[in-house]
This record gives sequence, structure tokens and C-alpha cells, in this order.
Amino acid sequence: MENDKPKDDVYSMLSESGYADKAIRYFQNQNNLGVIEDADHCMDLTGPCGDTMKITMNVKGDRIEDAKMQVMGCPGAVASGSATVALAKGKTLDEAESLTMDELYGELEKMPDQKVHCARLALKTLQKAVARYREEHQSAVVNES
Repeated sequence: MENDKPKDDVYSMLSESGYADKAIRYFQNQNNLGVIEDADHCMDLTGPCGDTMKITMNVKGDRIEDAKMQVMGCPGAVASGSATVALAKGKTLDEAESLTMDELYGELEKMPDQKVHCARLALKTLQKAVARYREEHQSAVVNES
């Protein structure tokens, strides 16, 4: 059966396609993927290729305490989403919002050039989530005054 193939076959296929070992591990392990129930904030985006990412996060003070991402897309999208969350956890909102493509690509080490849009979508999802969280938090503070 096709789905019963060992991860070694997937690893080989991705490696031959241009993914670095670290990017493949992000894809296979998927430690940062999922949903945080009762999250402080949730944001989803669909990229031009149809990949969709949804981030849920909990913020304490101005720091991202925890985050998870759901991804409907290719291995590049899954690896990018998982790596983006890994980079964002524990960071302040400012630090998370200012993460760059260079930092994300440094974390992934290497992906095929045609998958750059996946990394952009992951960062954009995080950045929009942070911006929207700030807007909502700011309006809540204003409404309490």
C-alpha cells in the first residue's frame, strides 16, 4: 500500500528535490503543527498557490508563549509553517513580527527555489496574526478606559 512506505522513501524523495535535512525533519516531525485550544488569537491565510496556513497562539505580556500552525499544502508549506512557529515561540511580538526570509531560510537550511512562496506565506501568516492580535488587544485596552 502506498501510504505504508517508510519515511526513508519520503526523505529520499524530498532530498532529491532539493530539501535540506533540517527542512525534511520539520516536514516529517511536525512538532509545531496543530491547534491550540482556547488560543488567545487565531489567523489564517491562503497563498496564491492555494496552500492555506492557520496559526493559533497564546501571548503572555508581549511574548508569544506558545503557537501552533495548521497547514494544508505541500512539504515546503509544512516545513515552512513548522519552522516559522519554532522561530516565533518565546519571542516578543516585535521580534516575531520582524522575522525575515533570511532567518527562516537559515532555519530550514535549504528548500527548492520554487518553494519560496511557502516560506513567504508562513511569515506573512505570523506577521498578520501579530498585527491583528495587537489591533484587538489595543481596542480592548481602549474600550476598558
